[in-house]
Amino acid sequence: MERELIKLTVDNGIAHVCLNRPSKINALNVEMFTSIDNVIKQLRGDKRINAVIISGAEGNFCSGLDVKSVASSPTSALKLLFKWLPGNANLAQRVSLGWQRLPVPVIAVLEGCCYGGGIQIALGADIRIATPSCKLSIMEAKWGLVPDMAGLVALRQIMPKDKALMLTYTADILTAEQALELGLVTQISDNAYECATALAQKISRTSPDANAAIKRSINQSWTASVRSLLARESLSQIRLLLGKNRVIAAIRQTKNPDKAYRSRQSWW
Repeated sequence: MERELIKLTVDNGIAHVCLNRPSKINALNVEMFTSIDNVIKQLRGDKRINAVIISGAEGNFCSGLDVKSVASSPTSALKLLFKWLPGNANLAQRVSLGWQRLPVPVIAVLEGCCYGGGIQIALGADIRIATPSCKLSIMEAKWGLVPDMAGLVALRQIMPKDKALMLTYTADILTAEQALELGLVTQISDNAYECATALAQKISRTSPDANAAIKRSINQSWTASVRSLLARESLSQIRLLLGKNRVIAAIRQTKNPDKAYRSRQSWW
């Protein structure tokens, strides 16, 4: 990656992604948006990945958009916002929505500042584990902007509309405890990264095909019609029953708990 704005390491099927611009509290410039987008594309194509952990360097997750950097170049905003069709995701939206579209569980470790664009990225994760000292804010209104990085896709599923409006209107800074009460974070831990790693390892002991199916089914069916939900569940189950990892899962439960799973099937 350019200037290592994003550090990526893979250990036993778990991808560790670190936002790495600590001198700017990991604030997002155009190069960082591009690097995150490229990492998501790389992980999507690697069927050996079973889980992803996202974190920020040196005690902070992300302080949001580097407004000065983006505003200094007329082409920067265009790179972030350009899309061929209104319903497509642009670069700014892909760094949040892209995590939801990965066919593996994604866990965000939130420390220090998690503001604006930072919380939009975190909302793209399936699970958010925060340290007690973490501060969170949907901060775009402070700068006269609307949140436009697709975090609303998850936000509308985890809290009532009136509370989402209140947080977005006011740009209030929340403590980790307040965020937990509102559903913005899943869990608080003094050792958030260790907790996330243990969870990723636990997830990796189950079928990668089943995890991909579960994520797709829940994400796509959460606000869908009952008929769509039933159809999606049935199709996913048929695919799983025809796959080798379902057989391996049964063997791990009854005969050999250490039998290795196959790489994730391409249809996920």
